[in-house]
Amino acid sequence: MKKRITLALAASLLVLAAGSLSGQSLKGMSLNGSTGLIGIPTGRVGWEHSSDLGFDLGHHTIFDDDHTAYINKASLSLFRLAEIAFAYDTNRGSDNEDMIISGKLQLPTQGTAVAIGGNVQLLQINGEDETVQQIYLAATYPGQFFNMPAETTVVVGKSFGDMGPGSEAIDFGMGFDLVLFPDIFQGFVHWVNDFSNFSYSWHAVGPNAQDRGAFNTGIRIDLASYPALSRYKLVIDAMMTDALDDNRAFALGIVFGAPLQ
Repeated sequence: MKKRITLALAASLLVLAAGSLSGQSLKGMSLNGSTGLIGIPTGRVGWEHSSDLGFDLGHHTIFDDDHTAYINKASLSLFRLAEIAFAYDTNRGSDNEDMIISGKLQLPTQGTAVAIGGNVQLLQINGEDETVQQIYLAATYPGQFFNMPAETTVVVGKSFGDMGPGSEAIDFGMGFDLVLFPDIFQGFVHWVNDFSNFSYSWHAVGPNAQDRGAFNTGIRIDLASYPALSRYKLVIDAMMTDALDDNRAFALGIVFGAPLQ
């Protein structure tokens, strides 16, 4: 009950922010490799406005008191409307090695970016192989929050597979990316938040969202805001996963991307 009340408060905060958010295209990767916030994808693809062909390479390390996960990932954006992504998730101290293969197609909408997507998660759990699939619809729309550019994302989907308790639930997530004080930080610093009842994978280190939900928050530094780097992506992440629970973890990451055509 305490967890549900906490998540309701987090949801209320995001809804209030959503009413006045405005927009700047998010350039980071979610933890499973898709273009997104922390635990959830957005309605955007990686190079939707700038290149018919572009790639992103990323790494995130997630650590708590008992586990450390290393996630290496890569994505390829195609024709400014689609992307495919791959993530390899290893857990130090165990032989678990998970792979996540994702895809996303952006719909021809105006203003709000809408994408349909999904992923296949090839998981190793206690020495056993498991497979989980997820499909989703993600919408990202611009606004302003106290005159600071931002974007709000809502995700609705469904996961399938032998997932145990909680597997009958509809997947839901919401979050926003706020460009913090652009007059001071010149667009370099983003405050990124999301909450959802699903994690970046069903076998996630850090956010334990499947049965209770998780709120994730952090700072995303967009070094490509520097004019000499504007053709590329160079993003540094410092994040807290499941920040409102006692199993919170921390994540550090970096993403580099470049147009190919």
